[in-house]
Amino acid sequence: MSELGDLLARERSRREWSLRETERRTGIHNAHLSQIEKGVITKPAPAMLHTLATVYELDFKKLMRLARHTEGGSNGNAAAAIAFRTVQELPPKEQREALAYLSRLRRRRADGDR
Repeated sequence: MSELGDLLARERSRREWSLRETERRTGIHNAHLSQIEKGVITKPAPAMLHTLATVYELDFKKLMRLARHTEGGSNGNAAAAIAFRTVQELPPKEQREALAYLSRLRRRRADGDR
């Protein structure tokens, strides 16, 4: 097992959740969760780690570090993946509002860079 897998397995066990219960709560397939816990998958996607950190009430940065997503670079792609997943989970009207807001931010930055 990996340190990440050990931590996630302990947290699931502490809550007395089965893999299927964790799947129900996270939307992450139980076989995938099992592979992470066993260390077969050592670098799960940042969005998946964010979901697990939220459900297990763990420090997301710690999970990112254990999965070696933070070594030697920025977390821009991780943040984008999390934002994308979050927007996907919104109802259509709120998705449009979020995307409009992001477009306004981008325009404001572009105007400020001139």
